Amino acid sequence: MPGRSITRQLIDRHLAEGTPVPGEMINLTPDQILLQDTNGPMSFLQFEALGSPRLHPRRVVSYVDHNVLQIDSRNSDDHRYLETASARYGAIVSKAGNGICHQVHLETFSVPGELLVGTDSHTVVCGAVGMLAFGAGSMEVAVAMGTGAYWLATPKVVRVWLTGSLRPWVTAKDVVLELLRRHSVNGGRGKVFEFAGPGVAKLTVPQRATITNMGAELGLTTSVFPSDDVTRAYFELLGRAADWRAIDAEPDAAYDDHVELDLSSVDVMVALPSSPDRVVPVGEAAGTKVEQIIVGSCTNGSWEDMFAVREIIRGKQVHPSVSVIVFPGSRRVLEAMAREGLVADLIAAGIQIAASSCGACPGLSHVPASGTKSLRSFNRNFPGRSGTRDDQIYLSSPEVAAASALTGVITDPRSLGIPVPIAPRPASFLASPGGLSELASDAVAAKVSVVKGPNIKEVPIGKPPEEELSLPVLLKVNDNISTDHISPVGVQALLLRTNVPAISEHSFKYLDPTFAARARASGAGVIVAGEHYGQGSSRETAASGLMVLGIRAIVAKSFARIHQANLVNWGIVPLTFDAPDGYDAIDQGDELAIVGLRTALAGGGPIAVRNKRTGAEIRVRCALGPRERDIVLAGGVLARARAAMRTVDTVAG
Repeated sequence: MPGRSITRQLIDRHLAEGTPVPGEMINLTPDQILLQDTNGPMSFLQFEALGSPRLHPRRVVSYVDHNVLQIDSRNSDDHRYLETASARYGAIVSKAGNGICHQVHLETFSVPGELLVGTDSHTVVCGAVGMLAFGAGSMEVAVAMGTGAYWLATPKVVRVWLTGSLRPWVTAKDVVLELLRRHSVNGGRGKVFEFAGPGVAKLTVPQRATITNMGAELGLTTSVFPSDDVTRAYFELLGRAADWRAIDAEPDAAYDDHVELDLSSVDVMVALPSSPDRVVPVGEAAGTKVEQIIVGSCTNGSWEDMFAVREIIRGKQVHPSVSVIVFPGSRRVLEAMAREGLVADLIAAGIQIAASSCGACPGLSHVPASGTKSLRSFNRNFPGRSGTRDDQIYLSSPEVAAASALTGVITDPRSLGIPVPIAPRPASFLASPGGLSELASDAVAAKVSVVKGPNIKEVPIGKPPEEELSLPVLLKVNDNISTDHISPVGVQALLLRTNVPAISEHSFKYLDPTFAARARASGAGVIVAGEHYGQGSSRETAASGLMVLGIRAIVAKSFARIHQANLVNWGIVPLTFDAPDGYDAIDQGDELAIVGLRTALAGGGPIAVRNKRTGAEIRVRCALGPRERDIVLAGGVLARARAAMRTVDTVAG
């Protein structure tokens, strides 16, 4: 018998139900749950709606890391709800300013061999230390919180064999940009990248975390590295040596596919606007004038990243034509920066140090001026994500960003003629406990009142699909539509994450400002889409907002994993074309008759769609497992739960 990969070992260790065959649904039992303040409050609302009295997983941590500026009482109300619900039901809270959930969780709570599920697509960061870490929608996390069950389609496991060593000035960011250049934003759909080979030992844990982080941009289910001596040294630095354990693939482990990458062949790279896979060598973008430069985010907010920026700019001044901001990933990183003198050097160079938060990444601060270019060490540059509709965002390593800060144009750091910055181990990497709340005892928790502000509304409930539907095509979109397109971020939208009817008004506002009004007027409709619809963030309002507006189905060439699950959980039927030319046979404004929908959903068979304008029949499918089809037939998870409660009440009566 062949040995097991790391992925298969951890799936087997947490398997509660199902057979782990690629494509088949399995039920895994999480050890840990991660919530953040844009999606976490909705998970708690859904958790309460499901009627669960106490959180099921052993460790749940709620992070206030997006809306840390609390520019409106609605932000503060959401945070108060998150904090009081956490105290009542059994979660730890990481307060505003304590850091970005992924960085803090990696540093404080990660444990090799455990399974983590989080309400953010970049939860996959913790794969850097040998965890199995999945991003999910709020409803999936709510179910895991209440029942301990997390369902997903078994992914294929691809071994990524690393050889060689990174050349001077080439970074882990360049490695993952090279993978994006080769495989595109949807090349990882339905897969796990499991890293192995002699090159793995040449990468530090923060470097590995950069790679696993942006595995989300490849469309991967997750990524995972072994837990080895490098990992052990990292846990010792954190003062958490007792949490370390070795994790590696068994001898002769079986994989579904193989990829090879020689680290010494990777160049310094830049992603052009406006997709993470528009990757070119830095020389092709060099000389491009930029007005704003930002280093940080959950991708590149580590001690190593901050040290590299300091070393490049120390004793110099940033170019007068640019504004430069750094976002340390956590309070722990910021404390080390202060003790080691980095803070003073960055300030002296003219750099603004922002709070340890997501901040500019989802367009909540430092929004670029219209018509300008921004260079960022972030993970995504989808159109409008920065908060400006016509943004032009370039992605790079912190080293490229720091070099460019000195010149005002995108600059290859190798042209500066300075030594390569190599971060030393800080004198101390321990953090103060002030940013974390303690877990309340059962006795204390029972006395906590959960407080909801006036903007926090009840969770809407979907309705079951009819056997036959006649729906106007309210919108037709191209390939790689992200959740940033569907439910845009920005200050105004993120004020409304716990008010689904209100946030639904922002749906597709950059692609089509008339969409929400047209959908409301129609009462019901369908969206037609290309490949990889719903890529990017796990944000559930990209599904719940459309459900509230009356969208009953989406017909696409293919769906991103998390978004398809979100559609199912909200009772929107995800349909895929049998043949690609079906997409070309439909125009926006057409009316589609969907015949035999419930029968086909129940049996898993093909579905006939007739275009009333042309008379053409288009064949589609709902490629879901039996459990997912049952959820859609019920109108979503909450509708299904309500129906089950009514059945129990009827029997009891």
